[in-house]
Amino acid sequence: MDNVIDFINVNRERHLEELKTLLAIPSISALPAHVADVKRCADWCAEEMRRIGLQNVRLIDTPGYPVVYGDWIGAPGAPTILFYGHYDVQPVDPLDLWQSPPFEATVRDGEIYARGAADDKGQVFMHFKAIEAHLRTSGRLPVNIRIILEGEEEVGSVHLDEFVRAHKQDLRADVVVISDSPMFARGVPSICYGLRGLVYFQIDLRGSSTDLHSGSFGGAVVNPAFALAQMLAQMKDRGGRVRIPGFYDEVVPLTDAERKAWETLPFNEKRYRKDFGIPKLFGESGYSTLERTWARPTFEVNGLLSGFTGEGAKTVLPAVAMAKVSMRLVPNQQPDRIAAQFEAFVRRIAPKSVELKITRMHGGKPWMTSYDNPFVQAAARAIERGFGSTPVFTREGGSIPVVSTFQEELGLPSVLFGVGLPDENAHAPNEKLDVANFHGGIIASAMLYDEIGRAAPGRA
Repeated sequence: MDNVIDFINVNRERHLEELKTLLAIPSISALPAHVADVKRCADWCAEEMRRIGLQNVRLIDTPGYPVVYGDWIGAPGAPTILFYGHYDVQPVDPLDLWQSPPFEATVRDGEIYARGAADDKGQVFMHFKAIEAHLRTSGRLPVNIRIILEGEEEVGSVHLDEFVRAHKQDLRADVVVISDSPMFARGVPSICYGLRGLVYFQIDLRGSSTDLHSGSFGGAVVNPAFALAQMLAQMKDRGGRVRIPGFYDEVVPLTDAERKAWETLPFNEKRYRKDFGIPKLFGESGYSTLERTWARPTFEVNGLLSGFTGEGAKTVLPAVAMAKVSMRLVPNQQPDRIAAQFEAFVRRIAPKSVELKITRMHGGKPWMTSYDNPFVQAAARAIERGFGSTPVFTREGGSIPVVSTFQEELGLPSVLFGVGLPDENAHAPNEKLDVANFHGGIIASAMLYDEIGRAAPGRA
């Protein structure tokens, strides 16, 4: 491994410049204006995979954006890794809050700023460079590897489940590796063993065929904005508990062992508030901040739109109001069941004076694995070798829907091997990735292949 590490260290600046090229592609899957850019990013990733020595590289069409596939199956008897990542990124709004252009990667104070730096291009690219280091120095990898990169993760991976089911033979492996998550804290590497699931909806209310004069009609017809606000207010009680009937029926409670382990983590609530400009923390009564974000379900309003929002005054009674809402789910909550409970509750509390439309947009199942399985332990050793610190074991409040798909459709355990940071601003302006973490992640990824190669014989 010494030659591999030397190669990575010698090429450190080149790796950063190549990452900047990838980050310059505005592959925003949510916006139709960027269709060509998303496809261009898929082509770029495929070409880079060929360049570093991967084989059978191709774009596989889906009803949406293509999946980029490549492999290296030259280690008979060794385990096979299925590496998953995504090449699409979130929109950049509001643009005026970016300190530098979102698709002109800029390094400031040891951080590289660009949309996709942490989520997920930077973390995908560190695996490309780890693979390149092995193949350039020894001509082989200590494991077999199959790579799939999708272009629709940021819009709910709407075609990925179908893709996995249709390509089970092509995706044979022993373990899934995903790098799309943050460390616990700066200088505190971690291994994630649990993710929350997701259900996402749009609620639309209509009270009239057109906006109305608030003087002429106010008091005679319902105001959809006010009706929507009243409906949303009924979703939680004052203690932060979701009021949807049946919402908590399947929730798996935290174990005493997990609670005690999390209490030992270096989490500082005062610093947490300061870092994110939070006047006072709020959440479900009876749980700590980590427990609320990792192991408890939520209901959140993600967006609101109604009426006149420009400068000045306009005495209008809006015809329509809209809210986008999401629920994060924990084991063993089922997205379809929660969605049905939510829809029934919304229909029950909506006033008869408005037309109601409920649109389910996307979602995914929660996931959890045992952190004493050999692949997770191999990842822990690799992180320690790459970063010089023993990792902690954590859960993550976000969602990666395909993790459950891999478990259910392919029967594969997953290892979440992320090197982002909690303040990386993923999905927000000024997204960034710590450059030292990027470099350490390349080394740790190279170590991961070595550790997994030693962990167990291949079965795929």
